[in-house]
Amino acid sequence: MIEILVLYYSRHGATAAMARQIARGIESVDGVQARVRTVPPVSADTVATAPAVPEAGPPYATSNDLRECAGLVLGSPTRFGNMAAALKYFLDGTADLWLGGALAGKPAAVFTSTGSQHGGNEATLLTMMLPLLHHGMVLVGLPYTEPALSTTDTGGTPYGASHVAGTGGKPRPLSRDETTLCLALGKRLAETARKLAAP
Repeated sequence: MIEILVLYYSRHGATAAMARQIARGIESVDGVQARVRTVPPVSADTVATAPAVPEAGPPYATSNDLRECAGLVLGSPTRFGNMAAALKYFLDGTADLWLGGALAGKPAAVFTSTGSQHGGNEATLLTMMLPLLHHGMVLVGLPYTEPALSTTDTGGTPYGASHVAGTGGKPRPLSRDETTLCLALGKRLAETARKLAAP
């Protein structure tokens, strides 16, 4: 059994909903399991006050989760065309993994949720890829052989799964096409990881 790390940050639940669907797609592949992790929020407060374990949801990620995974799917809400500070902060602390090449050659994918249709989802996906490329990971996207990529009028890009959550703090549910593409991304990443892990 190999594990794919589903690592995300979610403020209002939309990115978390995507992570659950991607994990389902991963686990639809025989011999592959999803390990779901999140990261704590960051604050301008210079004193650490957040608990070491979240009150609800998946555990916080550690560098060992990255080291032990056979692949990684990274998710974040869009922040001005980039990933959220909490996820960036976590990735900025992975220099030891980079120095040792711990992630080199492993497959990776990205996903995001935005407030509006043109809220920077593709820019966010592309900027999320940059640290993964520096780590030497092999990027997996969504090809147009996925019919939902051509029919969606909500989220979905060839760079990774996306969701248009709307604004106001209460995200709209994933559309049928968005759900389909999340499942497809998880399945494609899991199949790639299984092939790369084969002796």
